[in-house]
Amino acid sequence: MKFQDKVVIITGAGSGIGRATSLLYAQGGAQVIVSDIAPKGGEETVRLITEAGGKASFITANVAKLDEVENLINETVAQFGKIDIAVNNAGIGDFNQKKTAEHPVDSWDKVIAVNQTGVFYCMKMELQQMMKQGSGNIVNVSSVAGLRGLPNNLAYVASKHAVVGMTKTAAMEYAKHNIRVNAVCPVFTLTNLFQPQFFGDKAEKLKANIPMKRYGKVEEIAEAITWLSARNSSFVTGHIMPVDGGTTA
Repeated sequence: MKFQDKVVIITGAGSGIGRATSLLYAQGGAQVIVSDIAPKGGEETVRLITEAGGKASFITANVAKLDEVENLINETVAQFGKIDIAVNNAGIGDFNQKKTAEHPVDSWDKVIAVNQTGVFYCMKMELQQMMKQGSGNIVNVSSVAGLRGLPNNLAYVASKHAVVGMTKTAAMEYAKHNIRVNAVCPVFTLTNLFQPQFFGDKAEKLKANIPMKRYGKVEEIAEAITWLSARNSSFVTGHIMPVDGGTTA
């Protein structure tokens, strides 16, 4: 199978894109380390994988805390000896819908801590381990909000632009060390973070703005993530892949 004997860490794997990606890696033969701040969701992902015949274990981590990220990496290496692939997917939304001048500082701090600093912490620790190994793959989950402006979503947009910048920078720094770093940028995808019923009349307008006239599916994002970390994409690094139904075309 495509990921046989690979050790894969996925953050934010207790639901949505993270869960779908965990399941897909497991189907490919990987040993999946499911990580999430919420044990209930993470353990459910592990259950779904093991019931389907896959291999998975759960390690809780709040990516906004460096010591918990260090523990995630150290525990994984202690148990499995390496990290072949890391998917930095953990993130939160920003539902304040305020213009820049009115944007709450506490909201800014919270979103940046998880979506931006959390990805930095994960990459920092993952890259240290991958340098020791002499190889590795990282896929960061950004957003179309990392490629364009989105009014009234300052913190979220800033954090996702940062993920794009960090991805490109790390890709250039570590390419010669046999480490690839890429990112996916999904458009509105049906997950716990995005449920159309919460947007009322805006939901249809959001969908209408997507050229394919539908929302993304978590399985579609998972396919893009796994491809970027597979042997098929061995000459691809620093790539920022929109998975957006044509939104950024």
